[in-house]
Amino acid sequence: MAHSEAQAARRRRSGGRAGHAQRRGVAAIEQAPWRQPINIDAPTEPMSPEAVGRMHEAVMRILEEIGIEFLHPEAARLLAEAGAEVTGSNVRMDRGMVMEHLATAPECFTITPRNPDRMITVGGRSLLFGCVSSPPNYRDMEIGRKVPGTRRHCRELLMLSQYFNCIHFLGGYPVEPVDLHPSTRHLDVLYDKLTLSDKPMHAYSLGPERIEDAMEMVRIAGGLSEEDFAATPRMYTNINSTSPLKHDWPMLDGWMRMARRGQALVVTPFTLAGAMAPVTMAGAVAQSLAEALSAAVLAQVIRPGAPTAIGTFTSNVDMKSGAPAFGTPEYMRATQMTGQMARHYRLPMRASGACTANVPDAQAMWETEHSLWSAIQSGAQMVYHAAGWLEGGLIASPEKFVMDCEVLGQLIRYMDTEISEVNDTTLALDAIAEVGPSGHFFGCQHTQDRYTTAFHSPFLSDWKNHEAWMAAGGVWTAERAHLVFRRIVESFEPPAMDIAIREELDSFVARRKAEGGAPTEF
Repeated sequence: MAHSEAQAARRRRSGGRAGHAQRRGVAAIEQAPWRQPINIDAPTEPMSPEAVGRMHEAVMRILEEIGIEFLHPEAARLLAEAGAEVTGSNVRMDRGMVMEHLATAPECFTITPRNPDRMITVGGRSLLFGCVSSPPNYRDMEIGRKVPGTRRHCRELLMLSQYFNCIHFLGGYPVEPVDLHPSTRHLDVLYDKLTLSDKPMHAYSLGPERIEDAMEMVRIAGGLSEEDFAATPRMYTNINSTSPLKHDWPMLDGWMRMARRGQALVVTPFTLAGAMAPVTMAGAVAQSLAEALSAAVLAQVIRPGAPTAIGTFTSNVDMKSGAPAFGTPEYMRATQMTGQMARHYRLPMRASGACTANVPDAQAMWETEHSLWSAIQSGAQMVYHAAGWLEGGLIASPEKFVMDCEVLGQLIRYMDTEISEVNDTTLALDAIAEVGPSGHFFGCQHTQDRYTTAFHSPFLSDWKNHEAWMAAGGVWTAERAHLVFRRIVESFEPPAMDIAIREELDSFVARRKAEGGAPTEF
């Protein structure tokens, strides 16, 4: 695939097939309006009620008997005051304490960005897709290889995130812009997020300065008073435990600051079975749940009712190489099992779309779609990395982003209740009688009345047979996705922002840069 990408780049430079397609232009991109889909399917539950009880017992025993390391003295102190047994940084919580505090967490909450029309609901049957987050590298299809991420790459991926209606929220940096200094990188990227998008956004919990800057920038961008900002979630953070059985200082610090100000919280242990967790899925899921629930308890200790979700990023490794694997049967089952337990604890859940493929090829798409289906089957409400992820999270790809959005659009369409609606009209007995055994349904009135609401051709395919496809230029999917990506970026118009608000945001960023930004060591 890398070789074919290099060939594609050479064809573009020499005016070959893809160059011809560029001159022809790309057909208009049709997409459904922005909306929050509802998961109408019953969740997959691989565990029996007895197994759920055994899983819960195992999670409680980890919290009670083994404990979780909280590498932030204030967090350990707060938990001790709430009744936990603390020895150094080791925190053990009895199940009564755990369940009492988890009961104060809401089953459902909203996140309202600077554009209130983009408000999302996290919980219940909601189904939300987010963009790729945090890869250090970017696949540049023009040169046919991966390169370190830059601010330009990051901005262009943010444009895709804003443009596609199937993307409901922004995750972390869609690619790490390593050309920006680490002390002020967060200021530049948060500024780009808030000016290029009006969707709900994430901020990294990496110590006090970065998270406080992020909260202040979101408050300014929304034109909010401090009271209005704290009254309802306006943004969210996602932290990862340091598996096995640890929460580190920088993430805990941001987690606690966000909790105090009533912002949304997601905790997602990253557990790889056989490396950072037991090799069995049951053991890996139990450990992951213990790590997640311990942070959820801390949030409720700080602010009862703090909007909190737990996540899963549990998969297996290739035992020959130790490399992580995603989109595998084990990954899918672990996600479904975690979803079953999230419902047991009455907490919203985050899952992910992920793959280990290195380029936007067939492997990338089948592994990602397996991941996405497992998120849907698990009943997860937030799906991270739903578009643009490659190589186990080491690469962000705009072509893969476009290809993934094709899939997301169809999954959202799959959730439309009208497809499976059964009534006298949809059963179409009159139309069947009218056409009979000798006709066809293309021209009958029943079809014509529904022509505009029937299945739409996706934006990456002209639905031609092979001969017609070759005659029209024969652009392969990743090449066509590249053309779609470039067209979106070249015609992108950022959402409106009040001039006074933008000036205040500019002033804040300039002041914080002058002050040195944030430390690069903890």
